[in-house]
Amino acid sequence: MNEHAIEVDEFLPHPPAQVWRALTDRDLLARWLMPNDFEPAVGHRFTFTTRPIPNIDFDGTIDCEVLEIDEGRLLRISWGGGGLDTTVTWRLAAEGTGTRLFIEHRGFDLDDPAQQFAFKGMDSGWRTGVLRALQDLLADEPAK
Repeated sequence: MNEHAIEVDEFLPHPPAQVWRALTDRDLLARWLMPNDFEPAVGHRFTFTTRPIPNIDFDGTIDCEVLEIDEGRLLRISWGGGGLDTTVTWRLAAEGTGTRLFIEHRGFDLDDPAQQFAFKGMDSGWRTGVLRALQDLLADEPAK
């Protein structure tokens, strides 16, 4: 299997602590990504919930586990559901008064039609919808 990844590199005009909070606070995460029962602890298993997609046998549940945390700098989780067994990594780097956010969603098998469908949808989703929702939240949510 050839593993393919979605990679996003985005500057956010907000301090790293504010971006980190948006990634690791369950309520904030739900506002820009999906409802969840996330806890920022390695080994914690949690789910994201979204709309089912019947044509790819996806019930709307994404099963996840926190794989790695480097406080304020890196969060890596497993991401499974609808035939996917992937990982998502968010890496933060201070840049001026803002944050450079790197997102990597790795583990897609593009020989599998369902994973190819998910890759295409999620590629544009991470780059547009998800990042836009995160940017809107950061603009509305004061830094602490």
